[in-house]
Amino acid sequence: MTPPRAAAVLFDMDGLLVDTEPLWTVAEIELARDLGGEWDVDIKAEIVGTRLDVAVPRVLRHYGHDDTPDAVAKASAFLLDRMVQLFDADLPLHDGALALIDAVRQRGVPTALVSSSFRVLVDAALHGLGAHRFDFTLAGDEVRHGKPDPEPYLVACERLAVKPDRCVVLEDAMSGVRSAEAAGCTVVAVPFVTAIPPDPPRRHVVTSLPRIDPDWLLGLVSVW
Repeated sequence: MTPPRAAAVLFDMDGLLVDTEPLWTVAEIELARDLGGEWDVDIKAEIVGTRLDVAVPRVLRHYGHDDTPDAVAKASAFLLDRMVQLFDADLPLHDGALALIDAVRQRGVPTALVSSSFRVLVDAALHGLGAHRFDFTLAGDEVRHGKPDPEPYLVACERLAVKPDRCVVLEDAMSGVRSAEAAGCTVVAVPFVTAIPPDPPRRHVVTSLPRIDPDWLLGLVSVW
C-alpha cells in the first residue's frame, strides 16, 4: 500500500523563498528616517510576517505619529514603491528555494504561494520565482484577515480543493506558523529572523531549505 502523502504544499514568500527581510529593512530604515527616527530591531521583530495594514500603524505609533488612514496610506505607498524598485533591481532567492518547489511538483503534488505581501509585490517576485511553479498564488490584500488569522491558508486550500489537514505549509515567521496551524495544516518552519520553537507532531523546524528532503516533507501528514 502506498503511504499517504501531502495533497498540496503551501509556501510563504517573504523571508522563506525570497530573502526579502534585508530589502524590507532598507525601505523601513528610509521610512523611519522620514518619520524622524532610526529603525530598530524591536519594531522589526514586532511586525515581521504581518501585512502592511497591521505593520504600518504599529510603525507610525512607534515613532510617535498618529495612525490615521491618510498617514497609513502614505507610509504604505512609500514602502510598496520602494520594495518594487528593490525587487526589480535584484530579487535575492534563498538557497534551495526553487529546487524544493520543483522537487515537490516533480512528484505530482500541487503547490501554492500564500503571502502577506500585497499583490504588486507578489507579482514582482514571481518574475524571479516563476509563476509556472505555483498552481495558485494568494496575496495579503486578497483576504480580509491576514496572518496570523487562518483565512489565508483556508482560502488557499479551498481554491486547490484540498483539506487543510492534508497540506504542509512552509513558513519563516511565527505569524505565518500560527495562521497555518489555526487552519489545520502541518507546518515546517525555516526561521531566518526570529526563533521558532518546534511543537511536534504538527510543527517541525529546520535550519535551511536545502536540508528539507522532499519525500520527508510530503510524508509529514501521515505521522500524526
